[in-house]
Amino acid sequence: MTVHKEGKTPTGTHLPDPAEPQITAEEQQPVDRWVFGIAAGLVVAFLVWGFASVDSLSAVSSAVLSGLMNVGGWAFVLVASGFVVFTLWVAFSSYGKIPLGGDDEGPEFRTVSWVAMMFSAGMGIGLMFYGVGEPLSHFASPPPGTVPAGSPEAIDVAMATTLFHWTLHPWAIYAVVGLAIAYSTFRRGRRSLISSAFAPLLGERHTEGLFGKVVDILAIFATLFGSAASLGLGTLQIGAGLQANGLPEAPLALLLGIIAVLTIAFVASAVSGVAKGIQWLSNINMVLAGILALVVFVGGPTIFILNLLPTAIGDYFGDMAQMAARTAATGGDATAQWLASWTVFYWAWWISWTPFVGMFIARISRGRTIKQFVVGVLLIPSVVSLVWFAIFGGAAINLQQNGTDLASASLEGQLFGLLHAMPLGGVLSVIAMILVAIFFVSGADAASVVTGTLSQRGSIEPHRWVVIFWGVVMGAIAAIMLTIGAGQDEALTGIQNITIISAAPFAIVMVALCIALAKDLHHDPLMRRDRRAVAAVEQAVEHGTKTYGDEFVVAVKPHPDSVAGATKPGKDGADEA
Repeated sequence: MTVHKEGKTPTGTHLPDPAEPQITAEEQQPVDRWVFGIAAGLVVAFLVWGFASVDSLSAVSSAVLSGLMNVGGWAFVLVASGFVVFTLWVAFSSYGKIPLGGDDEGPEFRTVSWVAMMFSAGMGIGLMFYGVGEPLSHFASPPPGTVPAGSPEAIDVAMATTLFHWTLHPWAIYAVVGLAIAYSTFRRGRRSLISSAFAPLLGERHTEGLFGKVVDILAIFATLFGSAASLGLGTLQIGAGLQANGLPEAPLALLLGIIAVLTIAFVASAVSGVAKGIQWLSNINMVLAGILALVVFVGGPTIFILNLLPTAIGDYFGDMAQMAARTAATGGDATAQWLASWTVFYWAWWISWTPFVGMFIARISRGRTIKQFVVGVLLIPSVVSLVWFAIFGGAAINLQQNGTDLASASLEGQLFGLLHAMPLGGVLSVIAMILVAIFFVSGADAASVVTGTLSQRGSIEPHRWVVIFWGVVMGAIAAIMLTIGAGQDEALTGIQNITIISAAPFAIVMVALCIALAKDLHHDPLMRRDRRAVAAVEQAVEHGTKTYGDEFVVAVKPHPDSVAGATKPGKDGADEA
């Protein structure tokens, strides 16, 4: 995950001014044997269990998931909305003006470049996999207790539910970790580790102790299983694409072969150091994604899609409260099962991606204010998601309404069903498979580097063998996810089960992270100066009122230790306020 600067960074700050996270050459060398050893040991034990007895692991994961949903499903629903409230509060309170860097420091990257990099973070595979499948699924089978399937009202519910899963809530989840890391690293000069952001709660020394190591281990687990889930989804979709182009249904052996090829590709890219090549491929991928969306927009029901855009926005905000409050309390087992397949799975998936995406958006956001950071992180990807789902979801729903039974296809195959209804459908489906592969390779190489960073004390360039190890482990976890699902008639089930279970502990870490960040911001030097200034004015006004009544003037003079001429004097060397 290499990000290059575009110019010099302004200096002249009273705070630590790390040009990069404060890691010397010596500190880059050692692997944290406790973090790496414990995380590796537990993951290897999981892999051995999975390969030795997939039925046993499947039964245990299903039982754990059922218990987790019964006991803590409400917690996933609650904390996701809590993160939205927290990020908006931080952005639009007095904390919003705090820069993620020194007081006089400007943004490290131009806004256009920042937006372009933001677009590529945390998206890709998910938009390709669910762009058609989710709106169509909610149209053909709406959430329990809402509207009749296939009705005009079902279009509104389908788009509102999809945007609920892909706009403010997921990006607020990313923003919490990204903001905490950016503030801790660039404003306070700490290591670029999630555990370092807990310094205001534990003290600098204790973040490197037992608690800090546990946090970093949980972050490694979340990243591994979240990235493995993406690899599993990408594999399922490539297999569906091959089937759509005339090959027989992909057997499990072929899917595992696809996982192996993709794993080799992203591990090779992660250790090769060919940053420009990966960046070039990513840029090509964004262009191809834009072309694919444009073809579907022009070749599909253009007017229907345009009408869908404002309708989807209105339905999303109109149904927000109901969607955010949906739990098994009102719908019983049917709602609980639906939540596990959709909302809770999404919140868990986003949470599992936060160490990777959070570190990435933190790294590219140095110098921006907290308000700029939050507004950009929440709004830019949300607008992209709105347009993407309106195009692909709208085209699929229109096709379903006109008699093509696209909804009966597998979730991963519905995109190719839509593309084959377009001119040059075979070519478009090949482009889609290439997009899925490159989206994953360009994202997973960074995820494997992040796991290396977390297990090597924040090193920006972890050892190659560490990156290779975690990359191979990531591929093996994806293989087990698919193998578990294969025994349950739906490979996607295994991916969802393991992802939710692995993300639950890190959700607790994120709640604590919000508390640590709030405390850190409260003691920010800029906030302390503001409070001193307010207190001084209040004391002056109180003194003037008691002494002179309402007839008095508050005079402002330069502090004796300040730079001469910093304040433009009025009469008698004072400014009247």
